[in-house]
Amino acid sequence: MLTSERKGLILETLRRDGRLVAKEFSRGLNLSEDTIRRDLRELAGEGLLQRVHGGALPASPATADYGVRERIGGDAKAAIASVGAKLIRPGQIVFLDGGTTNLQFARRLPADLRATVVTHSPSIAVELARHPTVEVELIGGRLFKHSVVAMGAACVEALARVRADIFVMGATGVHAELGLTTGDAEEAALKRMIARQSAETLVLATRDKLGAASPFGIIGLGDVGTLVVESDLPAGTLDPFRAAGVEIALA
Repeated sequence: MLTSERKGLILETLRRDGRLVAKEFSRGLNLSEDTIRRDLRELAGEGLLQRVHGGALPASPATADYGVRERIGGDAKAAIASVGAKLIRPGQIVFLDGGTTNLQFARRLPADLRATVVTHSPSIAVELARHPTVEVELIGGRLFKHSVVAMGAACVEALARVRADIFVMGATGVHAELGLTTGDAEEAALKRMIARQSAETLVLATRDKLGAASPFGIIGLGDVGTLVVESDLPAGTLDPFRAAGVEIALA
């Protein structure tokens, strides 16, 4: 079997099964496990999958550039953002993470909501400048262009003084075993810090993020209060998340 054929079969298996175990896959093709692991390394280097112990998981498409992500899945993002926005209560302090789905969330906060939104996303701050009764606290720092959010020492110092009622977290992968992941180590650490300082964590996840993984872990599923997802997912998709004790809200 040609290398290109093996790699194509690997990617097809991930699309179909949501995971690949290297030992079982190599036995099925009557090939050495080392050969399959080499293929996995090369595919991971191309950003086409995420290697994990013993095999691989689908890579999240949410690692694409911000401009590309803005043009993908607009209807789904709007639907889950609408449901998530209804979970915010008057008087709450909300930390709103960056990302294209969370930008939709900001647009859908009720017009009469009185709350405070803390964010390190200039895009979200500008969007909420139009909201008549939401106070906005913008955290500054070095701009991380992939997510269009502030990061760095100044950002961390400012965030250390924030205690939020709810953290609306963005993530590129939401996996039942690996938890929430993202593609940058510093961003993962910042998200983890905010989660620890918030009473509750809310995650809005389009279907492409479910079962996918990125290189850097943020928090486990046990630290997520509510996960908002699309309602028309394939049967069984949400079973592992419910088994982990996550409250699911359907859009």
